[in-house]
Amino acid sequence: MHFLYPAFLFALVSLAIPVLIHLFNFRKYQKVYFSNVQFLKQINEQQSSRRNIKERLILAARLLALTFLVLAFARPYINNGHAINANTQQAVSIFVDNSYSMQTLNSEGSLLDQAKQKAKEIASAYGINDRFQLLTQDFEGEHQRLLSRDEFDDAIDVIKISPQSRSLQQIINRQQSLLSMQANAVKSIYVISDFQKNISPIQILKTDSGIRINFVQLKASKLPNVAVDSVWLLSAIHRPGESEKLVVRLHNYADAKAEKIPLKVLINKEQKALGSYTVNPRSAQNDTLSFSGLQAGWQQGKVTLQDNPVTFDNDFYFSFNVKQQMPVLLVDDGTADPYLKAVFTTDKFFDVKDVPAGNIDYAGLNRYPLIVLSDIKSISTGFAQQLKSYVAKGGSLVVFPSVDADISTYRALLQSMNASYPSKLQTEATKVSVINLQSQVFKNIFDSYPQNPDLPIIKKYYQLASSSNSQNLMSLPGNSLFLTESSSGKGKVYVSAVALNDDFSNLQRHALFLPVLFRIALLSGHDQPLFYTIGQNEAIEVPPIQTGEKQLLKLIKDSISIIPDVRQQEGSTLLYLSDEVQLTGTYKLQKQDSTVAVLAFNDSRSESDLTYLTPGDLAKIIPKSGSVLQAGTASLKNAVTDINIGLQLWKLCIILALIFLAAEILLIRYYNPGKQVVSQAKE
Repeated sequence: MHFLYPAFLFALVSLAIPVLIHLFNFRKYQKVYFSNVQFLKQINEQQSSRRNIKERLILAARLLALTFLVLAFARPYINNGHAINANTQQAVSIFVDNSYSMQTLNSEGSLLDQAKQKAKEIASAYGINDRFQLLTQDFEGEHQRLLSRDEFDDAIDVIKISPQSRSLQQIINRQQSLLSMQANAVKSIYVISDFQKNISPIQILKTDSGIRINFVQLKASKLPNVAVDSVWLLSAIHRPGESEKLVVRLHNYADAKAEKIPLKVLINKEQKALGSYTVNPRSAQNDTLSFSGLQAGWQQGKVTLQDNPVTFDNDFYFSFNVKQQMPVLLVDDGTADPYLKAVFTTDKFFDVKDVPAGNIDYAGLNRYPLIVLSDIKSISTGFAQQLKSYVAKGGSLVVFPSVDADISTYRALLQSMNASYPSKLQTEATKVSVINLQSQVFKNIFDSYPQNPDLPIIKKYYQLASSSNSQNLMSLPGNSLFLTESSSGKGKVYVSAVALNDDFSNLQRHALFLPVLFRIALLSGHDQPLFYTIGQNEAIEVPPIQTGEKQLLKLIKDSISIIPDVRQQEGSTLLYLSDEVQLTGTYKLQKQDSTVAVLAFNDSRSESDLTYLTPGDLAKIIPKSGSVLQAGTASLKNAVTDINIGLQLWKLCIILALIFLAAEILLIRYYNPGKQVVSQAKE
């Protein structure tokens, strides 16, 4: 047994007081004369013996009462193996989870209000000289300092719900980073949360050995929830007035089927599509909605569903640009290919530009969703590097080799992008035998596919070396490659086995030539993503925007104005927003008074899954020296004190002191040695 304040034990000297009182408090007896005391002698002896027993019992009760009273002030405790010296200053980091899931209600109110109360209870278990760090999901700079208890309580009161959602390891690392600077203090960490399963994998956390970690789990109610996880458009290029197909991914995070969830799509605040869907438990499904009638320009989209009581993930924002024209770049050796030019000039939507390979503006390549190479004998190393960067950023590249191509330069370009490349020239005549109707290029291109289709005739061709990343769009007999599609970075590479020349094939004159190039063009494009996720996008890449010293780029939404950190790189502009975007919605990126882009931001859907780690799961991830506390209706103050000190016995000492004081009173009042009545014998 140990004592928090052993100096109080000197007060045990006071035990001598009742002993001295007992020894020197002699009673004065009154003399009573009897004619014959022979019969009283035995009675007097018996009463004296009983009186001595009573006095000794009273003395023992007084001594024990005084002893336990002194011990109560000395604060005895039984060491639990990690007790802390009461005179040592402590540094305590307390994390209060303020993510969206903490809006959930239970019998005590919202989980966030309960978390605030528990944080104050923890702080009250520490001394006046101890210091506290408050941390929330926001990871604010002002929380990277230690506070007094009063300052800590004030900081707790202003915590609000945040769209941020950090992993448990990130939280622990942030807490340890501040505590590690407190060299002479005893360090403790508390994490107050509902502990959703998304917060941590089931594996032991990496922590510093000198810091004790405690989890305080709040009991949350299980609620049904359906959320819009993501959206995407099937067309990469959007034309005015044409039909658009929007795929919406719905996710049911509950254990019960979600019946007839109403959903609608708004474009520029105008309702464009409506539906009602049923989603199986613990599953996701994709549903397609169609709309049309869009004008050229930026479109601000919103998918909204009705799903109560969890509503923070019911809206999903997106944005895209409907272009008046699509720029296409044709690159050759100086002589424009008449077939390519004829294809793209049939539709005014395409804005075609033809340039020689030696006269290309590399900085402007990213303006073109589609670049077509044809009749280029040799591809320079610098041009190849620029094309690789262009495709990696989302551009689409179509390659038709020249009649007398330098195969080694084509190989260097295409192999670096993990695409098929021409290896050698084959001179035997053949014919295209198979079209991959499941590919995006040919999907839905035919109303009905004939049994004996008229396919391109080949006189000679370059044998294409296959790549693990290639998809065969058109094949020759023996499954030889004729037209391939490969993914490289965010973009696509299409490689043909023939040059656009009558000596090679009739592809350029064939009926398939125009629809194939149109489909490739309409599937191309490296526009910005439809949406971004708050807290997860370090940099946002947009097409190059030239700004002067007094021309600032701003993100505008209603009364919110954000000035991002802008950095220019070759072919694009990077925006760094840090944690400035806190509200979901669509923001206009403006240069002075003109809108150059519209960006949509959504919350992370990691908070949508309202399933939680069990106490057993928490025991697996917490270090051995840590503890898991269940936050019930009782105060955490005593539990925290027991963790820091051990099993305290001062309450028991006070109870025992009161018991012995009561025993003393009862002995004095009710314990009387038996009186014997003596009657004198009659003569």
